[in-house]
Amino acid sequence: MDLSKAFDLIQDKLYNWGVGLVRMMPNLILAALVLVLGLYIAKLIRNFSRRIIRRFSHGAVITDLLSSFIYIICIGIVLFAVLSIMQLDKAVTSILAGAGIAGLALAFAFQDIAANFMSGFLILIRKPLRVGDIVSVKDYMGRVVAVNLRDTVIQTFQGQMVIIPNKEVFQNPIENFSLLGKRRMDLTVGVSYGEDLEKVKNITIEAVKDIPGLSPVDATTFFFEEFSDSSINFQIRIWAATPDQPDYLRVRSEAIMRIKKAYDENDITIPFPIRTLDFGIKGGKTLAEMPLYLNNEIL
Repeated sequence: MDLSKAFDLIQDKLYNWGVGLVRMMPNLILAALVLVLGLYIAKLIRNFSRRIIRRFSHGAVITDLLSSFIYIICIGIVLFAVLSIMQLDKAVTSILAGAGIAGLALAFAFQDIAANFMSGFLILIRKPLRVGDIVSVKDYMGRVVAVNLRDTVIQTFQGQMVIIPNKEVFQNPIENFSLLGKRRMDLTVGVSYGEDLEKVKNITIEAVKDIPGLSPVDATTFFFEEFSDSSINFQIRIWAATPDQPDYLRVRSEAIMRIKKAYDENDITIPFPIRTLDFGIKGGKTLAEMPLYLNNEIL
C-alpha cells in the first residue's frame, strides 16, 4: 500500500508538472523569441553606440567601456523582460534586491578601486594628459606611456616605469610640458660686485641668442634678482623649441658653456663664495692682538 501511494503521488506530481509545462508553453516560446530578438537588438545598439561615441572620443578604451556598459544594460532589460513573461516576478524582485545589497557591499569593499576607475574615466574624457606627453605628477617627471582605467604609467627620464593610481593623478596638480610644445629653462648666475651690470646683461643675452634649438617666437629675458653674500645674482630665462628632455638638456648645457666663455673673454668674474672673519667685534680682540703659535710656542 505504501509503495502504491508513493507511486500515485509521483504520478500526480508528474502530471501536474506536465500540465503546468503545457500551460507555460506559449510563455516559454514567447520568452525564447524575446531573448533571441533582444540579444540581437542589444548587439545592434552596442555597435551603433560605439560609432556614435567615436565621434566625440578618440580613445579606444573609453569607447569600448561605454559601448560595453550600454550593452550590459540592454542585456539586463532583456533578461528582466523574459522573467516577467514567464511570470517569475518574485524572482525579478529578489534579483533586484540581491543586486542592490551586493552593489552596496562591493562599493564599500572596493571603494579605492572604484575611485581609481572613475578617475581614469574622467581623465580619458577630459584628457589633461595623453600618451607621449612629458608631465610631472606626484614628484615623478617623465613621458606618459599608457593611460588605463585604473592607473597611469610614466617612464621617468632615468628609465624607470612608474605606475600611479588614477586617483592620485586626478586629485593632484599635473604639469604637462607638451601642451605648449616648448619648455622654459631658468639659469641663475652670480657676478662680482665690481662688474658693470649693464655690460653683464648685454653680453649674457648676446651669448645665448643664437643657440640652436631655441624657440623663434619667445624672447630671452634677463632679471637681476638679489645682492647675495659674494655676488649679485641674476636669472636668465630661455625657451627650448621642444619639451623633449634631450633637447632641453642640450640647450641648457650650450647656454652654460656660452655664458662662461663670454665672461672669460670679457673679464667678467663669477666669484667663489667668500667669508670675512671680523675679529674687531665688541668684546673681542683684533687680529693684531691675537697671539701666534708655532710648535705650541708663542712667537
